[in-house]
Amino acid sequence: MSDGGFDPVDFLDAGVRIDSHADVTEMREFLVDTLADHGADPIVDHAGNTLATKGSGKPHVVLNTHIDTVSPPVPYAREDGVIHGRGSCDAKGPLAAILSAFLSFDGDDGRLTLAVTPDEEVYSTGAAALDLSVLPDLSAPTADAYVVGEPTGLDVCTAAKGRFEGTIRLSGRNAHAAEPESGVNAVAAAEGALAAIRDFDADRDPHPDLGPATLTPTVVHGGEATNQVPADCAITVDRRSVPPETADGFAAALERAVDDATPDPVGVDFAPTERPTPFLEAFATDTEKPIVRHLSAAADRVTDGAAGAVRPFTAATEASYFAPAPTVVFGPGVLADDEGPVAHADREYVRVAEVERAATALSAALGSLLG
Repeated sequence: MSDGGFDPVDFLDAGVRIDSHADVTEMREFLVDTLADHGADPIVDHAGNTLATKGSGKPHVVLNTHIDTVSPPVPYAREDGVIHGRGSCDAKGPLAAILSAFLSFDGDDGRLTLAVTPDEEVYSTGAAALDLSVLPDLSAPTADAYVVGEPTGLDVCTAAKGRFEGTIRLSGRNAHAAEPESGVNAVAAAEGALAAIRDFDADRDPHPDLGPATLTPTVVHGGEATNQVPADCAITVDRRSVPPETADGFAAALERAVDDATPDPVGVDFAPTERPTPFLEAFATDTEKPIVRHLSAAADRVTDGAAGAVRPFTAATEASYFAPAPTVVFGPGVLADDEGPVAHADREYVRVAEVERAATALSAALGSLLG
């Protein structure tokens, strides 16, 4: 698929060779130049987001993905219809498909905006600051629907778990280990804290699409001397949340649960890990929304029924920043295959045919949505 000389595979082939795990500047310049060369009028906002828009009126749909990747780099190679390289599927393959759909759009019954972020893999500073009203003729900071480009194998993902992180701090009182009863042992109190973590979701129903939330202790620190009752213990936890839980609600509930499970003399405090942007919260989009139905049908058609399933996404994404507007995650490539990890791995790849089909499906779905 191409439009006005634009070929998504050629763009991807060049883009994968541009290193963007430590600094996205060169990749962003390549994206901006490509948009300008094909008649768009891109801008880069104060947060480093690349934006361009077409059409007018309602509905307003945003195509979003990111240009940063993770390290270390994977050597580029192209063979047998497959492009290998860091970022090939996460998320330069989805970017190529999204860019193709944006450039080919010529509908007059709605607006289509491209919003490409620079920092998804770390703190999502671009998505957190995204304000569409910086674009000409737009007053609203948000849109009516979003498509977020990630490797889904051309399935349409309507929900994803959130990810929170924080540290439970247990405080006691130091004492000589020969007289343990004279102190308050914070490390011993970790037994109750870990039990509370293990049972935290025991009475909570699983989400109908995402299944149960998970809470995993990942790091424990405590004590300073082998002959001393320890006054401090810290337990870091990883939370994969499901709707309707929020980061604030989780923090308050976990602190109460641990406090109830530890001896009264032990102080309990839970502090979310500091970060410059909000945590990626869980989201879920109604599967009957037009963006879901049209994109699922289009992906089903271009793959002869091999893709287009409506399902959850297994990783946290910037989609959570755009909800509760109807939001889907979609794109070529996979997070993992039968041989093991693909995205964020040393064998990252994407199939050329899948990039082309993703572009075709997106264009068809947008044609149905926006005319």
